[in-house]
Amino acid sequence: MMRPPCTLPSGSNGEKMVPMTHADAVRLFVAVWLPADLGDSLAALARPDEPGVRWVPRENLHVTLRFLGQARPADVADRLAAVVFPPATATLGPAVSRMGHDLVVVPVTGLEQLAAVVHDATQGIGRPDSRRFHGHVTLARLRHRAACGVTGTRVDARFAVTDVALVRSRTLPTGAVYETVSTFALG
Repeated sequence: MMRPPCTLPSGSNGEKMVPMTHADAVRLFVAVWLPADLGDSLAALARPDEPGVRWVPRENLHVTLRFLGQARPADVADRLAAVVFPPATATLGPAVSRMGHDLVVVPVTGLEQLAAVVHDATQGIGRPDSRRFHGHVTLARLRHRAACGVTGTRVDARFAVTDVALVRSRTLPTGAVYETVSTFALG
């Protein structure tokens, strides 16, 4: 059975939400990919084989600026193409830590303004997101409050952000697969 198009209610700024059919919507987020050498360094941190710990593969390491959920890539790309992004430098560290009960992360600062610009540009697309931005790179996901031996490891790195990426996420039995749909250069 074909599902009818879904028109969502107006956004908080009064703008109509983008009509969406289930057939053309995919799971999306806007992110900053790590430079290759930094991604390699984070992937080289100790990754003990511990029960309940699922390590994020090297190719998936990124900082999410905004998670959109189900949305049409063309709608998001059109909005982001119209933006002049501010320059940004990401600072990672000072150490690997826990975020909540189920994530092991490297904190990232310096991307707050960039995330705000992305949020404003994509207002009304995807799922509403009123959470405050907390920059981080997820290293592992934990089940049942598992322990993780890498917590506390010092990390001290910086990089100039050159672009933001619109990324499609597909969840497979083997884990998430991310595909860059479009990239947008910073100002």
